[in-house]
Amino acid sequence: MIRALVDVAFEGRFDDHDWEHAFGGIHVISEADGSVVAHASVVPRTLAAGDRLLAAGYVEAVATDPAHRNEGRASAAMREIAAVIAATCEVGALSTASPTFYERLGWERWQGETYVQGPEGRVRTADDDAGVMVLRTAATADVSLHAPLTCDWRAGDVW
Repeated sequence: MIRALVDVAFEGRFDDHDWEHAFGGIHVISEADGSVVAHASVVPRTLAAGDRLLAAGYVEAVATDPAHRNEGRASAAMREIAAVIAATCEVGALSTASPTFYERLGWERWQGETYVQGPEGRVRTADDDAGVMVLRTAATADVSLHAPLTCDWRAGDVW
């Protein structure tokens, strides 16, 4: 049910790697008439802001059935995700093409350069700079949004 939802919501731009990235953490769903109509997940990842390693909750597969958009379902799911991040992680992170949605919920655009710690070392991910966002917690209130941000490597989209 969730895979069908994300496929529809992302209009065919959600691949098998994206699907795999959504697992290994906590899922929040919203149902209507016995069907899943909204979803978000948060999975553990390690990020480095400058030289500081951070236990991150990385948000994946935020999706709403087009017939149920503008009902507040994704916002509600993201508020639940934010509570999980605040309770269990040092920082939340995600990559998006829709930053204004997340900014309304307290997420901040990362201002520094982005990188991935890949099999061959640290590699610049300049194409991802504009879409990476973070949700700072009490543990990371002092982290500079202008520092370089490095994620751990994974297959598919690294961010």
